[in-house]
Amino acid sequence: MADRTLGVIGGSGLYELPGLADVEHVRVRTPFGDPSDEYVVGRLGATKLIFLPRHGRGHRLLPSELPFRANLWGMKHLGADAVLAVSAVGSLREEIVPGHVVVPDQFIDRTRGRTTESTFFGHGIVAHVQFADPFCPVLSKALAHGARAAGATVHEGGTYVCMEGPAFSTRAESHLYRSWGAAVIGMTNLQEAKLAREAELCFATLALATDYDCWHPQHDDVQIEDVLKVVATNVELARRTVVAMAPALPARTGCPCPNALAHAIITDRARIPEGVKRDLAPILGRYV
Repeated sequence: MADRTLGVIGGSGLYELPGLADVEHVRVRTPFGDPSDEYVVGRLGATKLIFLPRHGRGHRLLPSELPFRANLWGMKHLGADAVLAVSAVGSLREEIVPGHVVVPDQFIDRTRGRTTESTFFGHGIVAHVQFADPFCPVLSKALAHGARAAGATVHEGGTYVCMEGPAFSTRAESHLYRSWGAAVIGMTNLQEAKLAREAELCFATLALATDYDCWHPQHDDVQIEDVLKVVATNVELARRTVVAMAPALPARTGCPCPNALAHAIITDRARIPEGVKRDLAPILGRYV
């Protein structure tokens, strides 16, 4: 199997992996501004790993402030062909106990005002990618296997509600999302998934359940101090999952990701502005 490059977006401590070699910190300038922080690049066996702290070191950025386009452009520029998003989420199902892991397969978008951060396109180029199944099924299967190997209780499949934040849900909203059949709720992954698909990156989410949001009558309403305690416990689980998953990344076959743009760009190639072609070169290079 050819060498693979896995991007990992999550907390700042994820790159502290045993066996991670040739580590360097890389600052990337993008046409969409600065990413959340420096990228940490290294190798774990034959797999190149690229880590990015989503909210910046010290957790400085709100979910609505995240430079999603810059973050994913930087991953593509540095050679990633797959991206793993590690995220804390609230559980909307009794069986998804805080401490469990979910590998979701669907999204519901409840964000507002993130339109420009949800696509690389516009400003003279139009593309419409297929997004019916927003997560890479092949990468998600490998992620679930890696999480189980790391000792996690894993729920495969389920809908991730992506809310605006930064406040948590109202009780009415929490019950509404449960009535829709959703599994977990978070604030970040939808934009990452859309941009990954446009960049022809395989994408999967390791959703770490930290609480029961505010719907569960036998549990306290979500409190940030409780979330942070569970997150701290799950950092080591996330590290073990990356270590288990990285050497066994599957071939990029059987998923829509590697050729997502093949029929998506509808703009006359002669009319695409040269500046747009230059800015999107890592993404559009083989098409324009």
